Amino acid sequence: MSQIETFEITRDRPRGGKPLTIRGEAYHPNGASADESSPGTVVICHGFKGFAHWAFFPYLAAAIADHGMRAITFDFSGSGVGPDRENFTVLEEFTANTFTQELDDLAEVIAESRRRGWIDRQFGLFGHSRGGGVAILHASRDKDVGALATWSAISSTQRWTEAQKQDWRRLGYMDVENARTHQTMRMGMALLDEVEALSGGRLDVAAAARRIHVPWLIVHGDADETVLVKEAEFLAELAPDVAMPWIVEGGNHGFGATHPVRDPAPLLALVTRGTVGFFAEHIARAPV
Repeated sequence: MSQIETFEITRDRPRGGKPLTIRGEAYHPNGASADESSPGTVVICHGFKGFAHWAFFPYLAAAIADHGMRAITFDFSGSGVGPDRENFTVLEEFTANTFTQELDDLAEVIAESRRRGWIDRQFGLFGHSRGGGVAILHASRDKDVGALATWSAISSTQRWTEAQKQDWRRLGYMDVENARTHQTMRMGMALLDEVEALSGGRLDVAAAARRIHVPWLIVHGDADETVLVKEAEFLAELAPDVAMPWIVEGGNHGFGATHPVRDPAPLLALVTRGTVGFFAEHIARAPV
């Protein structure tokens, strides 16, 4: 069984105001102390309307630790999840969230992990859905990322039609429903403004994919109803020398995962085994 250690990071808000809070945990390998190096570390990014304790993230993190590596999970500061780490109780933070805020959160988590001795070499990076896009953007610019794995990843930060964006601008917000909790979750103007300003620069996922030069496992279900499988195929075409596309027959956006995961669906167990094996091969061998 892995040993779980929690952490909390407070950082300045980019546009001023109340500081941002990032909460997470490190899953240490069985028998390893919190300050002991491990054969490798994987940092895990959740997606849109997700959080570190949702569905398969604890299952994946535990599987990584059970394989002798360390896993680090966290809630983005704009996830909307509160201090209980389970419920969307700070929806104002969700409203104010942006892609660049998530990129800065990820950089803070990596820096804190180095300060604590949880990362002392090249590390693995994992992302699901929107978190996959964030992971691609970060990995393209961080030479210490030694392997990348994405599940159901987005290939662009431009996710809305022109009509949707016009309504967004007219109202000053866009509402989305959380299908699990039935809460209305509001996205603010900062997100739309920066996507339109930076989708050809810092937030250009396709350009970032072309810069990936480390092993990259691209896992995507051919029945994904949220992010179509053609996005995975597009990403793989952009990095032909390093991409390892794995199209999972019958796989949906979460590979059959429920929240919480008690008895993992066969496809979830399959892609978890494959992803853990991928990191074990490419991160455990990374040079110090």
